[in-house]
Amino acid sequence: MILTSAQRLERLQVRTAELQFWRARATRPLEGWQFDGSPIALREAWPHRNGTVHFTVSGEVPADWPLEDVRLYLDLGGESLISITGADGQAKSYGLDPYHREFHLPSHGFSIATETVARLPFGQPVRKPCLERAELFWIDEEVDRLWLLLRQIAEAVSVLDGHDAVPYLLEAAETCFYSLDWPSATADYVTRIAPETMQQRIWQLPPHKENPEGLNEAQRASVATAYAALMAKLAELQKRFPPQGQIALTGHAHIDLAWLWPYGETRRKMRRTFHTALSLMEGSSDFRFNQSTAHYYAQLEEDDPALLARIVERVKAGQWEVLGGCWVEPDTNMPTGESLARQILYGQRYFEKTFGARHSICWLPDCFGFSGALPQLLVQGGMKSFFTIKVNWSESNRIPADLFWWEGLDGSRVLAHTFNNPMEGYNGFVRPDCFVPTWKNFRQKDRHDTTLLCVGYGDGGGGVTPEMILREEQLRVFPAIPQARWSRVEDFFEAAHATAASRKMHVWQGEIYLELHRATLTSQSDVKRLHRQAERGLITAETIASLAHLLGGARPQSLEPAWRVVMKNEFHDILPGSSIAEVYVDASTELGSVIEEAKAAQKAGLEAIRAQLPAGDDGHVLVVNPSLSPRPLRLDLADGPVRAQTVVAPLSVAVLPVSALRPQPGLVATARSLENEVLKVTLAEDGSIASMLHKPSGREALDDGGNRLFAYPADKPRNWDAWDVEGDYAEKAEEITGFESIELVENGPHRAAIRIRRRWRDSTITQTLSLGANARRLDIHTELDWHDRRVLLRTLTGVAVRSPRAVCECAYGVVERPTHTNTSWDDAMFEAPAHRFVDLAEPGFGLALINDAKYGHSMRGNQLGLSLLRAPVYPDPLADEGYQAFTYALMPHEGSWHEAGVREEAEDLNQPLLAIEATGLACGEWQPVSVEGIPAALSALKVSEEGDGLVLRLYEPAGRRGSLQVKPQEGWQTEGPLTILEEPMADVPADALRSFEVKSWRLRKR
Repeated sequence: MILTSAQRLERLQVRTAELQFWRARATRPLEGWQFDGSPIALREAWPHRNGTVHFTVSGEVPADWPLEDVRLYLDLGGESLISITGADGQAKSYGLDPYHREFHLPSHGFSIATETVARLPFGQPVRKPCLERAELFWIDEEVDRLWLLLRQIAEAVSVLDGHDAVPYLLEAAETCFYSLDWPSATADYVTRIAPETMQQRIWQLPPHKENPEGLNEAQRASVATAYAALMAKLAELQKRFPPQGQIALTGHAHIDLAWLWPYGETRRKMRRTFHTALSLMEGSSDFRFNQSTAHYYAQLEEDDPALLARIVERVKAGQWEVLGGCWVEPDTNMPTGESLARQILYGQRYFEKTFGARHSICWLPDCFGFSGALPQLLVQGGMKSFFTIKVNWSESNRIPADLFWWEGLDGSRVLAHTFNNPMEGYNGFVRPDCFVPTWKNFRQKDRHDTTLLCVGYGDGGGGVTPEMILREEQLRVFPAIPQARWSRVEDFFEAAHATAASRKMHVWQGEIYLELHRATLTSQSDVKRLHRQAERGLITAETIASLAHLLGGARPQSLEPAWRVVMKNEFHDILPGSSIAEVYVDASTELGSVIEEAKAAQKAGLEAIRAQLPAGDDGHVLVVNPSLSPRPLRLDLADGPVRAQTVVAPLSVAVLPVSALRPQPGLVATARSLENEVLKVTLAEDGSIASMLHKPSGREALDDGGNRLFAYPADKPRNWDAWDVEGDYAEKAEEITGFESIELVENGPHRAAIRIRRRWRDSTITQTLSLGANARRLDIHTELDWHDRRVLLRTLTGVAVRSPRAVCECAYGVVERPTHTNTSWDDAMFEAPAHRFVDLAEPGFGLALINDAKYGHSMRGNQLGLSLLRAPVYPDPLADEGYQAFTYALMPHEGSWHEAGVREEAEDLNQPLLAIEATGLACGEWQPVSVEGIPAALSALKVSEEGDGLVLRLYEPAGRRGSLQVKPQEGWQTEGPLTILEEPMADVPADALRSFEVKSWRLRKR
């Protein structure tokens, strides 16, 4: 009878499945367990599942079992770190999870102790945990290896459908089966196969034999002979059908710092996973494993220094590869440029201190899009290569290459690689049906002969399994499938760079926008606000302390410990809002503490500045401008707001008299209008903005109203509730036009304000529209008391201009985004990231939408939108519930955004001038350092990480270029330029700044 290849494959799979039931020659239950000190029997439920529990047991391997063939199988009811102590008193630790259940034993007598949680790898609770299974078994290695080899042949046949090698592979497997001498005694056979799926469906199984026999020596010999013959046949076929393509394998265990579990569990996941990886290295010198994230290793210094020491040794030996160069694998859409610089600065410094080397590869497999600022920062941070896989998740369009030059905003380039593995992406498997499609999907195979593939269970950790190690050894002789070998990621990229040096590669310019997970720009928005305040608070604290030092005060202290907290919370499942509620309890507490620490440091810095200033009698208030732009005097003092004509110079300290605080004239207000010398704002009947007249130009800034609030109750994505917003979210839009009250709540000479209270379903929206006497923008302070689920809340403003593109601030610059849907790429960008402002302008006039806490924006036609809140129900059913507050602003202007000072107004909203009372001081102005030439923006003014002096970091924010000079006050000198690692930049002029360039200088006393 002639069967098709598909039929033969099915037969092979059925026959192969039977072999697993003879893996164990004999088994013995492991009994006598203790649960937190009390006895617990096999298959007994846990007494409780609160927190971390501890199992203990002692056992003895039967004397006639050869120790090298003994395995311990455990299923305790959750994830565990297990420690097995042998007769010599030495303990070894391993991770126990659904993918790692079998362990070697060190001696015939042993004891076990565990740290166990009633959770599965993705945080799922085990509702009714029990001591499910604990047994010793004498493994039949010959059967085990053959069972795996035949499965691999079946996998290869399934994925090589139509290939000429398929019939030969099937014939080799069938010949192997025919050569086996297999047992058939009824009682033993029926007992052995009883766990098989079809057997379990039988109405009533016959009685089972207590200890069924395994293979006898003759049968075992037939298995060994069949295995050797099959391996030889595969090697012979490989000559006829050589491997197609090459894959560099790297063992990997993506461990989300926090996601569907709190960080406390991650600390346990790290130890479990790392012990597992080290145990595999003991059995295979070929195995290679990589792990990013400086924070994890720093945590191990506290939790398990002995484990870290073992990792350091494996790093030196070349088996354990440390990648990433960053403190964590951060989101890159939302952190400010300085935060990204600190990720690299502190990450590389830690890696060098701990492992003796920096890293040349940025490893970000799972982030939700990538800022165009990254290539420049990576190059300055010593990284020339970049890896991700998330670009393959875009639903509409694909970047046209997967090995390419990624060019940043400033023109810096890194070599980027992504692979497209349809079998769990970066959590790949060592399998023929994983290798073949990964190689097939590699689009640069005509340029480069190898693609990367990382394998191992991940997200919740776990990593590579012993089976994967054996699979790689067997697959070395397979025909037709790609040749895959354990490799170092660094070696892969070195070879790729060699290719790129001689072959033309595709260039991708600017940000890498992910056409998915757009809602991560808004979900858990209160933590985003805290993060914005924390990073800005630290930058400002460092600046003030540095100004004090320049004026003669003490050298500042490094704020790296506080920065580490901020960087931790920039992890790509924390800041984006895609984690469980417990994560945000921790994040709010930690970021709140950083904010308080930053405020205290700012206060101390102001007092240090005060101590350096001359005494006098005419000073009323001491003001510090912590930015690199002149700032109008806007203060909120204890006795009220100040909105004066006085201007404070960049990076300066001013002691002002009372006369300098007089309000700018011209502020007029009614219950429905606000007006000063620049703006006249008129409200519509429903409380939205009907008109915003820009008085200097005489132009109406709005078309179809401003600050119109919309609720979208159809914000219910197909998948990934907290991550995604669907393109059809606006099909069901409810404009919030009703209000409970509109009243003029402030009408002073410095500031006027109108408050509007609204109710929508079970939620309350309170907005205070305020206009300062010297303001060029209308501030809209918003307070939400939110109690509705799965609703997107947005503000929309129609702008009276026509432009095909809007300008969005990003890290260290801006990016232009389409306002139309001409192409599928344009259409997919219906929600996109921006930092402190977006601007829509035509030549001569425009309007900016500025914010102090938000990131999700839209720009369609002449409508600018800002996402204010979402309310997903997974993975946190109460995300965005309750109270939160933030401010956004509308700013009409003449000219382009950079000519009009939009960024400067955004700086002012996000970081106001600082002030303390100046009694006993003489009036005057001090500017310890000035910058002349092309307009630049301040990234940081901080204490240097090594040696004395300060580091001043600037960037060009608008895409211009020109000369620039840094001029510290007398007694100080500049050295540079420097990289973000605070080291000399080679062949770069110190007196110029290119488009979007980031550059640093050291300020040192002469």
